[in-house]
Amino acid sequence: MGKDWPLSILVAGPAGAGVFAASLIIGRVLFRHGVNVFITNEYPSLIRGGNQWALIRSSPDEYIFSHRRLADIVLALDNYSARAYISKLSERGIILCDEKDCGQNYNEHIRAFPFRKVLEEYKAPQVALNTLASGVIFGILGASKDTVSEVISEQFKHRKEYAELNLKLINKGYELGVALSVGQFPQLSKKVEEKRRLLIDGNSSVALGALAGGMSFFAAYPMTPASPILHFLAEIQRDYGIVVFQPESELAAINMAIGAAYAGARAMVATSGGGFSLMVEALGQAAMTETPIVIVEVQRPGPSTGLPTHTAQGDLRFVIHASQGEFPRVVLAPGDPGEAFTLSFKAMEIAWRYQVPVILLSDKFLAESYWSIDEFPSLTPSPGSVIRGEYQGDYARYRITEDGVSPMALPGTKNALVYANSSEHDEYGGGTIDPQMVRSMNEKRFRKYESLKSIAEKEGVKTYGKGDKIIVTWGSTKMPILEALKSLKDIRVVQVLWLEPFPEEALRKELAGSQFVVIENNMTGQLVSVIREKLLVKPHGFLGKYDGRPFDPEEIESYIASLGWV
Repeated sequence: MGKDWPLSILVAGPAGAGVFAASLIIGRVLFRHGVNVFITNEYPSLIRGGNQWALIRSSPDEYIFSHRRLADIVLALDNYSARAYISKLSERGIILCDEKDCGQNYNEHIRAFPFRKVLEEYKAPQVALNTLASGVIFGILGASKDTVSEVISEQFKHRKEYAELNLKLINKGYELGVALSVGQFPQLSKKVEEKRRLLIDGNSSVALGALAGGMSFFAAYPMTPASPILHFLAEIQRDYGIVVFQPESELAAINMAIGAAYAGARAMVATSGGGFSLMVEALGQAAMTETPIVIVEVQRPGPSTGLPTHTAQGDLRFVIHASQGEFPRVVLAPGDPGEAFTLSFKAMEIAWRYQVPVILLSDKFLAESYWSIDEFPSLTPSPGSVIRGEYQGDYARYRITEDGVSPMALPGTKNALVYANSSEHDEYGGGTIDPQMVRSMNEKRFRKYESLKSIAEKEGVKTYGKGDKIIVTWGSTKMPILEALKSLKDIRVVQVLWLEPFPEEALRKELAGSQFVVIENNMTGQLVSVIREKLLVKPHGFLGKYDGRPFDPEEIESYIASLGWV
C-alpha cells in the first residue's frame, strides 16, 4: 500500500486508560496539519470496566465520511488490546504496545516499547501511558512539535502541572517514534495551514444550532448518548446567558421546558428513546396547548434499556406517531454535524413560527463521532409568532386563523388574558365539548401542516452523486454510504432529512424511472414502510443493520455488488 493516505489509527484499552482523550489529541494534531479527520468510538454498556476503542481516520487529499474496517496503526494500551485487535490490521499495519503487553509472538506487525519503564522514570501515573504512546505516533508521522505542544497545552489548560508532565512524555514518545524508522506511512506537512474549520461532534453541533436559534432554556435528565449535550451546555451556560437545568426525571425536564416556553423562553430538551417514552404524554400537551418545544431524541438500540452506548435508527416510526390523538409535528433527521447545526436552528425556528413540537432525530454514531467540517454559517433567529408589546383588540389565544397559527401572547402582555388549556378548548382557551368547535380546532391545528408540508417538499431531500441506480437513506447512515460511494460508479444517494411531514413529491421526483434500494440502521425497514405508505412504491431491495453498530462502507459495497450494480 505504500505511503498513501487515508491513514487509520485505532486506540484501544481498558476503561479509564484515556482511550478517548488520546484519540482527540491525535485527531486535533492531525486536524491542525490541514488534514481531514474523522473520529468514532465504541465502549461497553457498563458503569466502569470493559475494553473500549476509538478510531481516527484522516487524509489531506479527500474528505473522510466514515471509518473503514482495518487500521494502519493500533495503539494498544493493555495486553488484551494487543491481542484482540491484531485482526484489525491492514497489510501495512503495526501494533504499538508496551513490551509486557505485546506477548511472545513478535512479528513484523508488532512494535514493543518500554512504556511503563518510561512512566516510572518520569514518576508519571499509569494513565499517562496514552499520552506517551500518542507521542510515538506523532514521531512516526513527522508531526510539527509546536502543533503537538499546542494541543497538549490546551488539553490540560486547567491543570498546568499535568500539562508540563504530559509535554515531557509526549516529547519522549516522539523520540521513540522517530527512532522506530518505519517507512510505510505518510508524513505530515510541516506547514500548518490556517483554515476556518471545525473538528466537532454531532451533539455539540446540535447544541450550538439551538443557541443560534435563540434557545435560552435547556433541561435534560442524563441519558446516553444524549448526555453530552447537557454537559456541553452546562459548561458554557454563563457565557451565553442561558439556563441549563438537570431535574429529577425526563418527565420533569419536558414539563419544565413547556413551562419555560409558555413564559416566552425558547426551550429544548434532549434524551434517548427510553427517556422520550416518558415524555410522550407531555409531547401531546405541547401539541394541544400549541406551545413551541424542541425535543432532541438521540437513538440507541431498544427495546427497554437495549444497548445504551451503541447506535441504531429504530425510533423513526415511534417519534412520527408518539402520543395519543392526531396533531401536526415536525421530525428532522440530520446526517452530519453541519446538518445537526442547521436543522437544530431550523427546529427552533419552526417551533416558534408554527407553535408545534419539533423532534430532532439523531443517533449515537452521529452524536459522539467527530468530523472536520467548514465553519458553521452565521444564522439569525426570526422573532417567531410571539406578540411583542401591548395587544390591540380582543385577545384569543387559540383564535381560528387562515394558516392555523394563532396569536401567541406571553403572560403579562397588556390587554391579553393568556389562558392555556391541555383539554380541548375554544378560541379563548376555555374547555369545550361542542362538536363544531372540536372540529374547528382540529382543522385549525392541521392547517399548519399545509405550510410545513410545503417547506418539507423544498428542503426535505438532498442528493449526492449521479446515476440511475439510487440508494435512499436517512440520518448518519449517509456517511458510510458516501464513503462507499467513492468506489461505486453511477450510483446516486438520496437522503431524506424531513421525515414528518414527509417530502413525498420531492422524493417521487428523485426516484422517477430509477431502481432504488433503502439502507438504514434497523431491522424492519422503517423508512421503507414510510415510502411504501406515502409513495405507494416498493424498493428494489433493503439493507438493514441492527447489531448496535453503524454500517461499515465495505458492507455497503458488498451489497451493491450483490445487486449487480457495479
